[in-house]
Amino acid sequence: MCGIIGYIGDKKIMPVLIDGLKKLEYRGYDSAGVCVKEKDGLITIKEKGRVQELEKQIDPDSFFSNMGIAHTRWATHGEPSKINAHPHLDCKAEIAVVHNGIVENYHSLKEFLEKEGHKFNSQTDSEVIAHLIEKFYAGNLEEAVLKALKLIDGTFGLAVINKNEEKIVVAKRGSSIIIGMGENEKIIASDVIPILSYTNKIVYLNDDELAIIKKDNILVKNLDGEEVSKEIHEIKLQVEQMEKGEFKHFMLKEINEQPDAIANTLKGRIKDGIIKLSVNIDFKKIERIIITACGTSWHSGLIGKYLLERFADIPVEVDYASEFRYRNPIIKETDLVVVISQSGETADTLAALKEAKKKKAKTLGIINVVGSTISREVDSGIYLHAGPEIGVASTKAFTCQVAALLLFALFIKQEKGVSISAELLRDLQTLPSKVQETLNCAEEIKNIAEKFKDARNFLYLGRGLNFPVALEGALKLKEISYIHAEGYPAAEMKHGPIALIDENMPVVFIATKDSAFEKVVSNMEEVRARGGNIIAVANEYDERLKNIAKEIIKIPNCREELEPVINILPLQLLAYYMADLKGINVDKPRNLAKSVTVE
Repeated sequence: MCGIIGYIGDKKIMPVLIDGLKKLEYRGYDSAGVCVKEKDGLITIKEKGRVQELEKQIDPDSFFSNMGIAHTRWATHGEPSKINAHPHLDCKAEIAVVHNGIVENYHSLKEFLEKEGHKFNSQTDSEVIAHLIEKFYAGNLEEAVLKALKLIDGTFGLAVINKNEEKIVVAKRGSSIIIGMGENEKIIASDVIPILSYTNKIVYLNDDELAIIKKDNILVKNLDGEEVSKEIHEIKLQVEQMEKGEFKHFMLKEINEQPDAIANTLKGRIKDGIIKLSVNIDFKKIERIIITACGTSWHSGLIGKYLLERFADIPVEVDYASEFRYRNPIIKETDLVVVISQSGETADTLAALKEAKKKKAKTLGIINVVGSTISREVDSGIYLHAGPEIGVASTKAFTCQVAALLLFALFIKQEKGVSISAELLRDLQTLPSKVQETLNCAEEIKNIAEKFKDARNFLYLGRGLNFPVALEGALKLKEISYIHAEGYPAAEMKHGPIALIDENMPVVFIATKDSAFEKVVSNMEEVRARGGNIIAVANEYDERLKNIAKEIIKIPNCREELEPVINILPLQLLAYYMADLKGINVDKPRNLAKSVTVE
């Protein structure tokens, strides 16, 4: 993995490919490369590091081709290096491949091909695909690709070109491939963002589909070679939505977009005291809900458990999607499996979804990207409408997921014939303004970050609905500042982590005035007694907090059910400013990718 761009049309190829790679940088990567079809054959240029390093090796005016493919790589097999970067070539340098995914049986395939005389250059699993296609190539690229893919176990989103043919062949299984339908040009990519500069008309490939792409048409087949009819979708996103504007980083922009993003999640879904969701599930037949997700989305799922059990009166389990199918989960037809993913392409979450569908459970997706694989695979879905999220560390997707889960919990309550508090609905509709009020404390949080930016470790503690907020706050700090941080239920601190407390350990407490407030104050006293430096996120000052906490971040009052959305905001800002003050590239943290398309 991580990013694919390809083009065939009338434009000069190098500016298109380099621009596409730059638009894919947000996904995270460690090397990049391009391959173009010139009249003398394929020309491949690769470089370790950033796209800018690759760009230095290229004189765009020396290339005349109108067809090529390119890739940003996030290492899975083989270290980040020039030789391991994509595209990968066959022995004759006549076939080039870019690939997202994992070839699980690449060891056996490589041994088989080496016995036939194939010489490999890289440590990657992806290079096997180029050699397999070479083995089967007899003048027709798509036929060779079809034969090769039948031998591959694993996942792929790939694009292939051949020096003798004016076409790009792409295929998908578990890793996104999207085709932009321009006039007399076609653009292929692993997500929609690089395509929007050329067209808003796109075709999504489903799993086990292959497309033969020429500049004036496309032909889609399944892996048995049978033609498949495809619908052309029109995307409403604008290129301007993917620019930083006045903000230093996309992450800061997206933190500040949360009032509008949450308003969009709620828009049209509360009317005349009624929750309106396009969810076609008979909840009278649902006995249990299983939420599965990864990372930040898993944290929103934990909050969802509290909300669903409180309002919908239904048992809820929350599973890491990465572990879900490896423990033989007991799933029944009376279960509803809810999958949460910002991108809608997360490989682990897709695998969990497939496991749920195989066991006949009903499925529902909470996703942000319209037309993504998860959105097309689930029985019902709730779109976040948060807008594109470019920063690798998720911010607005998380708060919108929590808002969507609250809507969903209230919707189930309503479907069961129980009325919803009008006061709760009014408070929910004022949430965007509360978010904006909270974000106005950014300068105060920046000052706190300046004091603690050199700390080596942090603890984040909360109770009830705010325990997952502590987990998410710690994750944000780890992701972008590289400071070790752990989140815990506040009461669990004395069952082990309290051994870490000393004058060098900053401890962030979520101490808002909810049902657990008095218990949290007691936990704060325990930390203070051992010399810990407390940063408190609180609604109100009282004498106890003033005397206990070294720093207090004051946020607006709100009802308990809405607290997670408000309380995470200062923790997002704290992580952002800590990283920025340390000089870290906030939008491109090391070793991370935005859309994790391999298990």
